Amino acid sequence: MNKPSYLGALCSIACGLLIPVAGSVCADESTAAAAPAPPAQATELTEIIVQEPEPRFVAPTRRDRIGRIWAPVLIDGKGPYRLVLDTGANRSAVTERTAQSLGIPEAGRASAQVTGFTGSAVVPTIHVSSMEIGDLELEPANLPVLADVFGGADGVLSLSGLSRERIVADFVHDRLEIAWSQREHAPLGYAVVPLHMVNGLPVALVRIGGVTAKAIIDTGAQLSVGNLALRDALARSAPRNAVREDIVGVTLDMQSGDRIPSPDMQIGHLTIRGMNIVFGDMYLFQHWRFTNEPALAIGMDLLGSFDVLIIDCAQREMQLLPRKKAQAQP
Repeated sequence: MNKPSYLGALCSIACGLLIPVAGSVCADESTAAAAPAPPAQATELTEIIVQEPEPRFVAPTRRDRIGRIWAPVLIDGKGPYRLVLDTGANRSAVTERTAQSLGIPEAGRASAQVTGFTGSAVVPTIHVSSMEIGDLELEPANLPVLADVFGGADGVLSLSGLSRERIVADFVHDRLEIAWSQREHAPLGYAVVPLHMVNGLPVALVRIGGVTAKAIIDTGAQLSVGNLALRDALARSAPRNAVREDIVGVTLDMQSGDRIPSPDMQIGHLTIRGMNIVFGDMYLFQHWRFTNEPALAIGMDLLGSFDVLIIDCAQREMQLLPRKKAQAQP
């Protein structure tokens, strides 16, 4: 039986913002009772296998693991805490362990309803006065407290609302840089992919097997997941030996989909071959209203396969350096 894969997107139904598994939570604060503690087996839901030596900032996608981007963040002057950078989230979140280390008691916490890739839930929140990463200081926030499904990270970091920043994830040199954009041109050898914002999500237009689709860039998701409209447009049906994937979101709800080999995908001037997409009627596609037209969320199974990933918020573009053949070998 396959271990469930994690899709970390969060969004709040109440505020209508989307947080695709990439860290932030949009929450509707209320006085409702806090959600019950997650089941003990929650810590077994992660699919991140980190080999020694453990990367400090970025883990590339290899055959034996799916990459991650880890951001060192000071919260209320404490830390740094290691948060998963989630480009699909519009609000950050932390684990209960992190909330306790900040000295914030469970008693008296407000609560919020959050929506993840596979369902929604009411969770407690904590108030923090500051979050700092590098030269950036984020505004005070109320952070949802979620189950520890982040593969050992202390939570997720959303950069929603930022408009002048440049994020550089260098998987070759284990380096993460988040700084003000100087509107740098892409270096030689990089592919440039235009981005536009849809419901607060960074979206690129791609072509898969001749079908144009909206692709959400989601650094918080392990797998790339397509909606049923994309599957139908590709006339793809699950073969008898299709791998059935169990997907667990941050709310611990589980949904399933069929992992099916994808036709070639064009993104920018790059052609991606040999990609697999998990197709399913995921809860968050309905919330995004991405059900009637082909759409997918591109996760770290693909994004972590590049040597360098750059997201320039000021220029609304993504810059990708393909992996060198010599480095592509396990």
